[in-house]
Amino acid sequence: MVEHALDDETRYRLLRLLEQDPALSQRSLARELGVSVGKVNYCLRALLDKGLVKVGNFHNSRNKRAYLYMLTPRGLSEKSRITRAFLARKLAEYEDLEQQIEALRREVAADHPG
Repeated sequence: MVEHALDDETRYRLLRLLEQDPALSQRSLARELGVSVGKVNYCLRALLDKGLVKVGNFHNSRNKRAYLYMLTPRGLSEKSRITRAFLARKLAEYEDLEQQIEALRREVAADHPG
């Protein structure tokens, strides 16, 4: 059930955001991802359960409930793997779009010569 909510794109985006700023709040993560805070909480728990992220208190914060979500070495490896897969998928989509655009250009040119 957790795997369904945490697809590769969400996992990639979440790991990327956490690597850039481990102090992001769940509310900020939700805003960045365009999902609910509940889904972020659910996804973070899945990453914690898989050992990809560890959580620590943000000791220098006035808000003692603030946390740091740090990628573990395993999390960094998983992020690299997912990044490669994400890039390959996006490149395939891009190449498909290029082919569709070229076909449309040929169609327009054939319908309106000159």
